[in-house]
Amino acid sequence: MTTPIAVTIAGSDSGGGAGIQADLKTFAALGVYGASVIAALTAQNTKGVAAVHEVPPAFVTAQIDAVFSDLAVGAVKIGMLGNAEIIAAVAAGLARYEQANVVLDPVMAATSGAPLLDPHAIDALRDLLPLVLVVTPNLAEAAALLDLPEAKDEADMLRQADSLLALGANAVLMKGGHAEGAESIDLLVTATASIRVIADRIATRNTHGTGCTLAAAIAAGLAKGQGLTESVRAAKEYVTAAIAAADRLAIGRGDGPVHHFHRWW
Repeated sequence: MTTPIAVTIAGSDSGGGAGIQADLKTFAALGVYGASVIAALTAQNTKGVAAVHEVPPAFVTAQIDAVFSDLAVGAVKIGMLGNAEIIAAVAAGLARYEQANVVLDPVMAATSGAPLLDPHAIDALRDLLPLVLVVTPNLAEAAALLDLPEAKDEADMLRQADSLLALGANAVLMKGGHAEGAESIDLLVTATASIRVIADRIATRNTHGTGCTLAAAIAAGLAKGQGLTESVRAAKEYVTAAIAAADRLAIGRGDGPVHHFHRWW
């Protein structure tokens, strides 16, 4: 029997709603064994980020070597990395262990708006694009990666996805969750196809960790042997249901988390 395994390389959210904690919850909810490489620590709750402590790159490397030398990793999700030196350590680790099913969520800021990436590290983040299977930027992240204004409509989103492909990305999931309209429309774009992934937009303030959760859910699908399109569609369904159930939870006094275990609780 083979156990599907996914690894999250990201920051820790002490409030439990995003980052490493959200990723491990997502893996567990979707039937995947989760392991982790912690790239940063945050003092964080539902109201915002109070402090960030970046893990020394050598210790990030030590965690990567410990996990990947022992576990049969089926997929990797990358989130908050913090600075260029940590990004370089992660890139070297991905190459060393020949990881193909890599999902990059190019985290630059928390839901509250607090910065989570050194602005000087955006070039290093761009250099990761050729090493991953799919990158999952929201509108602000895509604009920052391309040094362009945010996309205003689907045509803009498609053009920016094509520009990210030109930078070396293998596939781009442009997330429209921060746009307007009754539907939340994401675009999965490759060199040969563009697929609309649509869900109803849900009115709730409890959306902390949605980007982390979506990327982790895609990685979980890949770890189970699903193709990219199937993994993205299943991840969108899971996250939409987790958002719809978020108000069943009473967590904190700010923007609460999505309900990762909505199928059981």
